[in-house]
Amino acid sequence: MGATDRSDAAVRPLAEQRRRNLPANAAFGWLRAGWRDLSIQPGPSLAYGLAVFIISVVIVWGLYALGLDYILFPALAGFMVVGPLLAIGLYQKSRDIEAGAPVSLSRMVFVKAESGAQVWFTGAILCLLMLVWMRAAVIIYALFFGLRAFPGLDHVAAMLFTTPVGWGMLLVGTVVGGLFAAFSFAISTFAVPMLLDEKTDAFTAMGTSISLVWNNLPVMLAWGAIVLALFLVSVVTGLLGLIVVFPLLGHATWHSYRAIR
Repeated sequence: MGATDRSDAAVRPLAEQRRRNLPANAAFGWLRAGWRDLSIQPGPSLAYGLAVFIISVVIVWGLYALGLDYILFPALAGFMVVGPLLAIGLYQKSRDIEAGAPVSLSRMVFVKAESGAQVWFTGAILCLLMLVWMRAAVIIYALFFGLRAFPGLDHVAAMLFTTPVGWGMLLVGTVVGGLFAAFSFAISTFAVPMLLDEKTDAFTAMGTSISLVWNNLPVMLAWGAIVLALFLVSVVTGLLGLIVVFPLLGHATWHSYRAIR
């Protein structure tokens, strides 16, 4: 009992130090700040969003061309895992605006992170996590439908929504996917901006990100819901929405980092 009390006493100050007591609606303030950064010299931000859109379309087309359309939905979900890394150039623009430095597309593309190669190490971890999630999605499909071939996107809706097996797969897939999404969101949402802004290592940044998310849960849940909603808007528009949504969320994420860190 005494050891537990000492441990609690040691942990509590750190938790309090990382708790900002922000209301959930503070997340909308970050979104407004992100829009303001997007509106300042919007060309580089929109060009960045256009590049992300083109890369996304090429990947989707490649999956179709290679007959891998069965992993399209997991791949779209996996995009949210690596999104924080892809947005590092947008963090750089917001950082430059904050510092009164010149804004340019070249500075956004050729980012010099304070932590150097640690940011790319974090990116490798996020990519690995995305691959694990995609493999898990395939395994879940096999557990429910066996070795039955994927029927194609034009038939999959009926298979999932009109059969008990499909309902079961949707339930399990949603739970497992939600766990992957929550974990990736927690480790990355502040880690990549921190590695850009501070000299630290990848594991410290990811651990700090988890702690900051956990100790500011109401506002971070609201922020996660906003990110998910805007990403779904992008998907519904055939990914065209990414041209604006991606830079908007990237700039807003920088302001979430500045508010919480």
